[in-house]
Amino acid sequence: MKKYFNKLSILGLALTLGLTGCQSEYLNPSSASETQVVNDPNGLIALCNGLQYRFTVSRTSPVYASVTAAGLTTKSLTVLNAGNADEDFLQKGGANVTETNGVVKNLWEQSNLVKANADLILNNVSKVNDPALKAYISAHASIFKAISLGTLAQFFEKAPVKVSENAAFNTRQEVLQEAVTLLESAANAVATTTAPTTFTNRIVGGIDYVNTAYALASRYYLMLGNNDKAIELANKVDLTKKSEYKFDDQSRNPIFETALSNINVYQPLDLNMGLPASLAPNTADKRIDFYFSSRSPVQGVYRGKGFFTANTVSIPVYLPGEISLIKAEAYARKNDLTNAVVELNKVLTKTTDVWGLGAGLTAYSGANTQDAVLTEIYRNRRIELYMSGLDLEDSRRFARPGFDKGASAERSRNYYPYPNTERLNNPSTPNNPDN
Repeated sequence: MKKYFNKLSILGLALTLGLTGCQSEYLNPSSASETQVVNDPNGLIALCNGLQYRFTVSRTSPVYASVTAAGLTTKSLTVLNAGNADEDFLQKGGANVTETNGVVKNLWEQSNLVKANADLILNNVSKVNDPALKAYISAHASIFKAISLGTLAQFFEKAPVKVSENAAFNTRQEVLQEAVTLLESAANAVATTTAPTTFTNRIVGGIDYVNTAYALASRYYLMLGNNDKAIELANKVDLTKKSEYKFDDQSRNPIFETALSNINVYQPLDLNMGLPASLAPNTADKRIDFYFSSRSPVQGVYRGKGFFTANTVSIPVYLPGEISLIKAEAYARKNDLTNAVVELNKVLTKTTDVWGLGAGLTAYSGANTQDAVLTEIYRNRRIELYMSGLDLEDSRRFARPGFDKGASAERSRNYYPYPNTERLNNPSTPNNPDN
């Protein structure tokens, strides 16, 4: 992966580096370079690598921004140096999170840029003659467009689906629906097609395209409230297979590089993982030792671990436990508590998985009511998926106490304001949410 990521992503980055500020169009101004790239399969693959680079690498990436923002807003992380003002304001929440916040700005701009460049690939992939190569280029672009849309839907009330000047804003439901449409199309394109060496020898690697498409579609169908589709697609995911964002010493794991490699930005708040004391992890839960370097603070600071232990450590695109918990939640919301508990117990009693993550606990023995089962599912989502960037979405979906609940609030905002760079360039930008 290492050489190909650094060399082949250069061409893809060349098409986007000029767009450091958010623009209403999210289009590439370099039409000559663009024409050369999109007419050549190798150029399209380079653009595919550029999508992954932009989405995953550095402090500006949506990976860093989503993990950071969600963790600080839901009180599972804490800022250690107020000089990191954008992160500090996210932790304080409420009106402290403004249109100029850099983390929020990166969430918005970089997700939209990935979406726009994915469109560039999808609009030109018909020029690829090899059907298998075309299928995998399409799948890669569709997955990154979908996950960019999904990221926007997790943090903003509305977002544009289409790339255009003065782009109209769509509801979260419309954004998520576009994401699942892309993912199901991607899965269908590659489910029975072997990736050609013309693709595998040039792409960064790490993404399991079929399982990722099913897993992410299941995730977003759950957010849409379509429980039957969430279960259907979750059942298609092979939980023995990894799908990962890969890194190396040049293209580094952004959470380790920026935050967890030192104690100058943020670390976990405490061992509760953002949960209230009433839902705190069982002390016998093995996941505590997976996500924390020690159960005791060092000089008053808890140190995180998990998937952020070195520059070269991969970050999962999704976890096997998430898939089981998606099914558990979907069954519970259908009031099929028997199947919900079966899926919940797969997570509670799991001692390990393909990522080495397991709780090692006994089966669920709580009340056999919908509310009780859903609460235990929420608890396990926050533990199993710690620092995954899904925290804020989960907190809202499970109707946990919001910012207006005072001392009992479990999150400091519901949604983020639209960056001023968007508002200044796009008259279609909606009003900001109150919180």
